[in-house]
Amino acid sequence: MSDDDERRPGPPHQSARPTQAVVLAGGQGSRLRPYTDDRPKPMVEIPGTGTPIIGHQLAWLAAEGVTDAVVSCGHLAAVLQDWLETADLPLRVRTVVEKEPLGRGGGLKFAAARLPEPDQPWYATNGDIWTRFSLRDMADFHDERGATATLALARPRIPWGAVETNEFGHVLDFIESPPSPYLINAGVYVFSAAFTALLPDRGDHERTTFPRLARERRLAGFPLPQGAYWRAIDTAKDLTEAAKELASGPAPQGHGSFGTAPVPHG
Repeated sequence: MSDDDERRPGPPHQSARPTQAVVLAGGQGSRLRPYTDDRPKPMVEIPGTGTPIIGHQLAWLAAEGVTDAVVSCGHLAAVLQDWLETADLPLRVRTVVEKEPLGRGGGLKFAAARLPEPDQPWYATNGDIWTRFSLRDMADFHDERGATATLALARPRIPWGAVETNEFGHVLDFIESPPSPYLINAGVYVFSAAFTALLPDRGDHERTTFPRLARERRLAGFPLPQGAYWRAIDTAKDLTEAAKELASGPAPQGHGSFGTAPVPHG
């Protein structure tokens, strides 16, 4: 579990697909209160599943070939650590806790330093994302483009109805919650080994490292494929919607995707 001396035996990986990941799970989740009054945001359960959000994430990572994960804890870290110590997990997990706030980029770098194979690529995901798509395909996309970093892109539905008009201003149709015309950062990443050194010790990588890589054409964007499930769990309404989507089918797929992903509320 949290054994920092644990190493995976055997020869170096021959594939560009990562087998290690960082999960950022330190947020306070203020918009999910009262659920987060006594537990960190990733420990909130999606109704009807009996499993916290991070449990779904770790199961997904393991199914996609990840054998080792570093979970970065913060708010009520002990609650999350205790669950990880007792849960029957499908992969090896260690935890890290920031002694002082480092910002998103600094926190990512701090956690990445505990990955078992620092010279190999790695995945990262925000701790409040519930999703299902092929990370292997995303890793191949990243490798084919020679990218230093690749972020998953979702096209969420906007929360309002839209009105379609013609050039004369006549109303043609009403469209309920259409897909946004813009892609958004879905909070899931593939990073080359060299990316870690480019992260700030403190601060936000999305304001520093990502813009630099974009200017150098070393940042790629992987659109979630049609039918891939994606939802950010930010509010109680998101929990309710996720539960409804789960109840409508045997697996969390097909309800949110590139072109039809649910919008992260609040």
